[in-house]
Amino acid sequence: MTRLGESVARASALLTADLSSDTTVEKLLEETGSRRYLDLTDLSAKDQAELIAARTVEVLPGVDQLAERIEERRTAGRGLRIKLGIDPTAADVHLGHAVPVIILSRFQRMGHDVTLLIGDFTAKIGDPSGRTAERPPLTDEDIARNLAGYQDQVRPFFDFEKKVSFRRNSEWLASYTFPELLGLLAQVPASHLLQREDFRKRLAEGHGLTMSELLYPVAQGLDSVALECDVELGGADQLLNLQMGRKLMELRGQRPQLVVTMPLIEGTDGTGAKMSKSKGNYIPLSAPADDVFGKIMSIPDRLMAPYLRAWTEWTDGEIDVVKARLEDRSLHPMDLKKVLAGEVVTALYGVAAAMAARAGFVAQFSKKSFTDVETLPEVDVAEHGGESVAGVLSKVLEFQPSASAARRVAKQNGLRLVIETEGGQESLVLTEAQAVRPLAEVAAEALAGAGLAADSGSVYLKAGRKIARLRGL
Repeated sequence: MTRLGESVARASALLTADLSSDTTVEKLLEETGSRRYLDLTDLSAKDQAELIAARTVEVLPGVDQLAERIEERRTAGRGLRIKLGIDPTAADVHLGHAVPVIILSRFQRMGHDVTLLIGDFTAKIGDPSGRTAERPPLTDEDIARNLAGYQDQVRPFFDFEKKVSFRRNSEWLASYTFPELLGLLAQVPASHLLQREDFRKRLAEGHGLTMSELLYPVAQGLDSVALECDVELGGADQLLNLQMGRKLMELRGQRPQLVVTMPLIEGTDGTGAKMSKSKGNYIPLSAPADDVFGKIMSIPDRLMAPYLRAWTEWTDGEIDVVKARLEDRSLHPMDLKKVLAGEVVTALYGVAAAMAARAGFVAQFSKKSFTDVETLPEVDVAEHGGESVAGVLSKVLEFQPSASAARRVAKQNGLRLVIETEGGQESLVLTEAQAVRPLAEVAAEALAGAGLAADSGSVYLKAGRKIARLRGL
């Protein structure tokens, strides 16, 4: 059995045990957390390729081809050349940025040669992927400032003590001559550059494009040529840029790289938008352990499985075990969410910090009961259930000055249904769309969607810091 297989066997036994137990959870975090440093060189080429593919959106041209190249390089006595490009566009790194770094770490632990490519030259162009307008180019001072803390922030997810190369693409792009560029562009169809969905959308909306943005994929492709990559990693929104690398390598007589794309992780607010600083739905890698734990505990239940896949070393089989337990109700969603929060804190600060954050959360929130509050306003659902949630908040409870103000609270993810049982509290975020629907319908649907019965405990409507009990559900 492989080292990973032995770890999975030990963890699987814990996953079937009582995950509300601190002792069980601590043992689980110690086991799964140690996998971040686990030597994966004993995995077969096929197992390596499948482990990588299990956490990706796509492997091009295919997983079999990845396995074949791994085996080929292994026979030759070396590993694959893996590249992850980083544009130093911000000083702070969040968990969404960690996803490709984690995949790079797995490649490293499989014995492959990994390179972190700092896009100091391309950062001055600005990657247009997924953007509705041109991104302002960065200065040398911006780049230096943003790079200063990057390595320290991603260190929990990546072993910098092992062999890793740091390169800057200004090494080869800064000296590229205009005749060289013209000769290259003569072989790249303009249609290939303009087929990007974000480009087409911007042109249709009359926003226009700059020549520098059109050249960005070419510049990124030249990075792969310079490094003679076997594999390039990137977000799913980077696919056309990564494919340009394959095209240019082929034009230069090189064997085209394989492309591995990672999912864009949804933010903590549950709106469907990807995690980003601009939307405020992110978790900084520099956040204190208690803050990280609390932010994970605030996510909708449906994000637990995607987050487990993105940031933990759990295998698909282990995730399937807890999903099955949720379905048969032998595992409470709150207990699994605490495990997930513990996993993320463990990655950043270690098991001891994770268990301390867990204890702090339980002390502050899970044991806190609204029933301890002597006087809470109440809403009789039998009487007011036909009114919209926003209407109840503004007219019945007078928590908000108007229905539109109540909708704004929902838009800011401050509107929730809370069900309180002996085991603690389950918080269900209500959307802006739900805020304009009848209270009785929304409450019934939200509880049913979470697998909770109306008589499971006391139910409350929470808008910001204001709370009211719901009667007659």
